[in-house]
Amino acid sequence: MNKLSTSTSPYLLQHAHNPVDWYPWGEEALTKARTENKPIFLSIGYAACHWCHVMERESFEDPETASLMNKHFINIKVDREERPDIDSIYMQATVAMTGSGGWPMSVFLTPDLRPFFAGTYFPPIRRYNMPPFKEILSGIAKAWQEDIQEVMRVGNQVLEHIRPPIHKPENRNEITNEALEAAIKNLLDSYDWGYGGWGAAPKFPQPMTIEFLLRQATTNTPQREKTIKAVTHGLSAMSRGGMYDVVGGGFSRYSVDNFWRTPHFEKMTYDNAQLALVYLHGYLVTGNPDYRRICEETLDFVLRELTHSEGGFFSSLDADSEGEEGKFYVWIQGELEGALGSDFDFFKTAYGVTPSGNWEGKTILQRVLDDSTLAARFKMEPEEIRQKLSKCHAKLLEARNSRIRPATDDKVLVMWNSLMLKAFAEAGRYLNRQDYLQVAIRNARFLLSNLYVDDRLHRSWREGQAKHNAYLEDYAGLILALLALYQSDPNKEWYLSALKLADEMVEHFVDPNGGFFDTRDDHEALLVRPKDIQDNATPSGNALAATALLELAAYGDRPAWRDLAEEMLSSVYGVMLRYPTAFAQWLCAADFAVGPTCEVAIIGGSQRPETKELLNTLWKTFRARQVTAISNYPPEPGTPALLKNRPLLNDLPTAFVCQGFVCLQPVNSPTEMESQLAGIYASKPASSGLSPSN
Repeated sequence: MNKLSTSTSPYLLQHAHNPVDWYPWGEEALTKARTENKPIFLSIGYAACHWCHVMERESFEDPETASLMNKHFINIKVDREERPDIDSIYMQATVAMTGSGGWPMSVFLTPDLRPFFAGTYFPPIRRYNMPPFKEILSGIAKAWQEDIQEVMRVGNQVLEHIRPPIHKPENRNEITNEALEAAIKNLLDSYDWGYGGWGAAPKFPQPMTIEFLLRQATTNTPQREKTIKAVTHGLSAMSRGGMYDVVGGGFSRYSVDNFWRTPHFEKMTYDNAQLALVYLHGYLVTGNPDYRRICEETLDFVLRELTHSEGGFFSSLDADSEGEEGKFYVWIQGELEGALGSDFDFFKTAYGVTPSGNWEGKTILQRVLDDSTLAARFKMEPEEIRQKLSKCHAKLLEARNSRIRPATDDKVLVMWNSLMLKAFAEAGRYLNRQDYLQVAIRNARFLLSNLYVDDRLHRSWREGQAKHNAYLEDYAGLILALLALYQSDPNKEWYLSALKLADEMVEHFVDPNGGFFDTRDDHEALLVRPKDIQDNATPSGNALAATALLELAAYGDRPAWRDLAEEMLSSVYGVMLRYPTAFAQWLCAADFAVGPTCEVAIIGGSQRPETKELLNTLWKTFRARQVTAISNYPPEPGTPALLKNRPLLNDLPTAFVCQGFVCLQPVNSPTEMESQLAGIYASKPASSGLSPSN
């Protein structure tokens, strides 16, 4: 057993019995490398990573390979989900040296942490046009002994390449409606109208991009009709099955083909949180009940399979079970016949099931006929079709539950929990699902009780232990989640907690040259202090921070934060428009900044029927650029400034609809409130052009 045996990370624990002398990242390993003047082999991955498991079986469990590693290197394992700072630094180095990146990430460092050789998966023998891992180990050990000057030269060169530039933009680019329209045009021009989404296989779901388009679709953008067409085309394509689990709900990480049929089978909390939310918003914008169903099935999957008994959300489900990728999720025809009985012929027609299958002799379930076609063929009503399919899926889920399950990475991460908390909070509000709202409340209490410890937020929790400093994305993500929860459950605790976290974020993460670093000012010294700008599978910390500052500024207690957020948006102006899928959360923030944005204050007893009527009207429509504060009368101390000096009209629950803190006449009527909101959203503010302003 090696030094990983005391870790709480499921990924590190997977490697605790390897013959490799693994160390977790920490002072013991780094000191040993410096003292013995040995290079570091840094291996970064995560528990649900299929190719991480493959490399472990082929190389790290092999005694001969382990002997080479132990003789010549200090070997360090990192869970990228616990330590996104280390992952970010060395992913930049890997991409700089090889042109691409991924996991497992395999990086060789000098004792002072400079990367000089990098790659991802390496096979045990020569294949895939890659050298064997043992050959790489021997070659690097020889270079360290015989050509260390060249090793140092490469390490210095890579360091200079990944060191963040230090400059503050001289000009400030104004974000305008025209800029957002240009981003929409770019996205629509590059959209895959054949298969859906953006780009060729492997195809990723791009929830932030869809969210931006949905936000724009709530305005009178000239491209609204085509925008909604792209959104509905993409949402429908992804939800037919394959990447989407029609039996149990929830999405896999991506599709390895263009058809959204063959997934990379791991299920990640962050994907399912973001996708549940865009399907919810897609339902609210289009009225398509299938999107509501996908949202609810995804959230129900999370409750059933990724939720801790105390309220936290686990991180992922593995791609593999019983040593085979996807085994838990695929079917042979005989299994389907046995589980479905007399319903099999109907189901076979809906899903195009054949004896030979559609993937390695097995069947990945993906619809081939839609409800209306099935209804015509079987002479049934569309609603009967939906009910019959639901019954079939339930039978298959029961049958599948008898299989050996994929492993669960049961650590709780603040950032990923924040994305899921927001999804449950909004679903509770918009769908009038009190059960979902209670899940959100429970999760918020879990995070604030278990991960805010010793006057600071932590990143990760497992088996009663909170570990690792929280990063910018944890702070910003939790702020946004708490604001979403505050609008669903108007308890001032959520708002005050968000404000407190934001004050800490601005104090400890700010970069004097603009924006924020990813690590706190008292974080351990690394090769560089990371500052990621680009969105990836999850939003970048800076994009989330800009969004959080804009929302909090709209509540009135920190109005100066709007200027800080606009400076951040200005700094990414060019790349945001050129590469919209890589900066989609930034575009969502820009959408909020450009507006039209409105602030809604509702004052009145929460249990009064008039208050409930106002809220029911408010939440039947998705308005992306709206912040809402709700309170009894008079408002308690500690509630947002938006609620201050708001008297009741006619001694009845009252709605104040405001724009830029200039309020329309207070109203008691839900119809009048709705009319005021519609008036604000019916027009976009005038634009002053795209040129930079000094």
